[in-house]
Amino acid sequence: MLEQYFPILILIGIAAFLSLAFMLASKLLGPKRPSTAKLQPYESGMDPLGEAKDRYSVSFYIVAMEFIVFDLEIIFIYPWAVRYQELGIGTFWAMMVFIAILTLGLFYTLKKGSIDFDLRRVPQNRPDIKP
Repeated sequence: MLEQYFPILILIGIAAFLSLAFMLASKLLGPKRPSTAKLQPYESGMDPLGEAKDRYSVSFYIVAMEFIVFDLEIIFIYPWAVRYQELGIGTFWAMMVFIAILTLGLFYTLKKGSIDFDLRRVPQNRPDIKP
């Protein structure tokens, strides 16, 4: 039984060895010319503004949670779709209920405006978002 995992362990070992070897070679052979511009934090090509401990908008976290939910949806739907014909009609209706609940959740968040990032249309009663 364990011999089935041996090629995977070899692959993991090779990947770990190569990644460490490349990082070490880059550290030893790469140029070393630090400057103040290179040592500053990188913020997606923009100069960093404000403090690092500033609060994010709640919408940012809601979008992140929605991404995780729909990513999990794909994880559940893909194996079901592969074995669909063997599982029967009961699992079909269970999956339809699952998809319907997620679709209702998506429509709810769209109605609430959590995905709308146009700051000109932010409701005035949202102190967490500054227009």
